[in-house]
Amino acid sequence: MTTRPHDVVMLSTADWDNPFWTNKQHVAVHLAASGYRVFYIESLGLRRPSASAQDTKRILKRLQKSAAGPRKVRENIWVWSPFVIPLQKYGLIRRLNRFLLSAMLKFYVKKTGIKQEILWTYNPLTIHLLNMKGFEKIIYHCVDDIKAQPGMPVNIFEQAEKELVKRAHLIFATAPKLAETRGVWNSNTFYFPNVADFRHFSRAREQETVIPNDLLKVPPPRIGFIGAISDYKVDFDLLRYMARAKPGWSIVLIGKVGEGDPWTKTGVFQDVPNIHLMGPRPYAELPCYLKGFDVAILPNMLNEYTESMFPMKFFEYLAAGKPVVSVDLPALREYRNVVCIARSPQDFIQGIEEALKGNTASLEERISVAKEHTYEKRMHKMLQLVDALYN
Repeated sequence: MTTRPHDVVMLSTADWDNPFWTNKQHVAVHLAASGYRVFYIESLGLRRPSASAQDTKRILKRLQKSAAGPRKVRENIWVWSPFVIPLQKYGLIRRLNRFLLSAMLKFYVKKTGIKQEILWTYNPLTIHLLNMKGFEKIIYHCVDDIKAQPGMPVNIFEQAEKELVKRAHLIFATAPKLAETRGVWNSNTFYFPNVADFRHFSRAREQETVIPNDLLKVPPPRIGFIGAISDYKVDFDLLRYMARAKPGWSIVLIGKVGEGDPWTKTGVFQDVPNIHLMGPRPYAELPCYLKGFDVAILPNMLNEYTESMFPMKFFEYLAAGKPVVSVDLPALREYRNVVCIARSPQDFIQGIEEALKGNTASLEERISVAKEHTYEKRMHKMLQLVDALYN
């Protein structure tokens, strides 16, 4: 039996209008389409701020958005941008943030008519940020090992996340290691890998989709990456090695430099002219850029963070029909039939060479796997578990 749709307060770790949509925005959209009303709380600034102009601009923008209050962005979705003091390592600051955020949330959900039925949180510091006692059910959607990101108060994260997992009614984890480690604390932990908006990214295979002019100016073959260009996520040394070893290849990087890590430096690319930092592009245009790639890559760092990561762009690449070459990310090993997994820089280059020759999984195989990992299918399974909480 399916229960009625409920009201959801979603504590996100991503701003709604970020050009690279993540789980958070997609889940909110699909919940709203299923009749749930969603009060979406934007990122609360978990890491310590830097002295960069980028962080200063972000803080000023957040103050402006916070003063405006919640805004309705779609049917059944309201977005709120509260301001909290981004110094989470201090207990006094955490207590002050919790008091202010809980009080403002109570005021605004009442104003918008939202009931505090389900708290759907992506934030491991939730217990320090909100009073959770007023919610009927708590769902923790664990999509990353956030404490492994630069600038995070690790000890505070570990303690807070453990308590959150123990108190949650459901835990959804997007990588095998996340499910394994969180499952030790709560048996109601379920593994749901990241998925893709199949219909959106399959536009890259449509004849009428036009490759943008700025990409057409880059000579082929184009070896492309789309995502956050931060040096705790992306292996800059691997890209540099590849660019110098294959000067005839164009390595195209689309994304914001320093996303999640304002200390990122890209000066290592200055003497390699075949690496093209193109900056971020709107989500709506990403299929157009993917159409112009010859091979899509996942040149991630292998570290504590990526060990517990399932790259969202993997199924997006497959939906676009592109051959994929990746470093040895644990979460992708079960998909080795449709991705070339490289264990060294030399293997990475060889994998791309084979992909350029067509020696890779067929287009039909790539599309078939992508079709099995869509938001529609994953949300259907998730909502069955949510329904079970009320039956």
